[in-house]
Amino acid sequence: MNPKKRILLLTTGGTIASLAGSDGLEPHRSDVMERELNQLRTYYEISVRDVMCLDSSNIRPSEWQLIARHIYEDRVGFDGVVVSHGTDTMAYTASAVSFMLPDIDLPVVFTGSQLPLADMLSDGPDNLRAAFSMAASGRPGVFLAFDRKVMLGCRAVKVRASGFSAFESVNARYAGRVSNLGLVLDESVLPHPSGPPRFCPALNENVFLLKLTPGLNPAIFGTLAAMGYRGIVIEAFGLGGVNVLHQGLEGIRTAVHSGISVVVTTQCLYDSSDLGVYQVGKKLLELGVIQGRDMTTEAAITKLMWALGQGFSPEEIHALFARSLAGEITEANQE
Repeated sequence: MNPKKRILLLTTGGTIASLAGSDGLEPHRSDVMERELNQLRTYYEISVRDVMCLDSSNIRPSEWQLIARHIYEDRVGFDGVVVSHGTDTMAYTASAVSFMLPDIDLPVVFTGSQLPLADMLSDGPDNLRAAFSMAASGRPGVFLAFDRKVMLGCRAVKVRASGFSAFESVNARYAGRVSNLGLVLDESVLPHPSGPPRFCPALNENVFLLKLTPGLNPAIFGTLAAMGYRGIVIEAFGLGGVNVLHQGLEGIRTAVHSGISVVVTTQCLYDSSDLGVYQVGKKLLELGVIQGRDMTTEAAITKLMWALGQGFSPEEIHALFARSLAGEITEANQE
């Protein structure tokens, strides 16, 4: 009989661990979580370490680094790691950890729930089961498991505020699905480490997300530069449209020339930005902006924070965004 796989659960709080408090749901480790884990111990040897206990709205880049450090340092002797996390910012954390742990040598699976485990109808038990199954799969990488689907951490986006199918894998196939056949993995999606695992946690938080609106005052770019921002992710229109009239390009030109890395993505959830199609996009390319391609906004922001944290120059960051590091860019969209 095969021995049970050893799985490490790192808890960070979130709805899955919440109980009703005087001001609403508050994250707590509870007997309900222990009850679910005791059922899972029929199939796995489980160790639990509490990293933090926060609503995910309060999880910042410094907490991403703490979570990544625990994964890297505590993983020894385990077959996989599950991280329980609040849903609101889980896609950001999973994306950031994907970049901070290049070539990770075991499965790391984020999960959470839309209803607390203490609720009889909670989706938490199903999500935990899917996450533990993926963690025991032996397939390395950073993943997010939710609603019987497994996706790359850097492709996950929360698309529903309360529905159980809260997360989708945007512009990428699911890495796995739970069905009557068990956990069925898609080999074409799974990462393949190319070297020994590394811990690269340095981040630069001075990255700003700007969603374009018609009539946006281009002076905002000078303001962001004066505030010390070193990176800007622009959610542009459609394929990457930006208002090039009325001095719309001047602010971007000033930012790029001052050494700020400017990444242009699209406000559209699906498909890729492509600055080479329209005149407005070509003008941006001439300025030296970076194409976000088919990356999620969460991946674009965390990749830029990570690249700046590693001390890369604007030219190196430009080249880095043309390559997929963790599956965040579709191969056909790479140069």
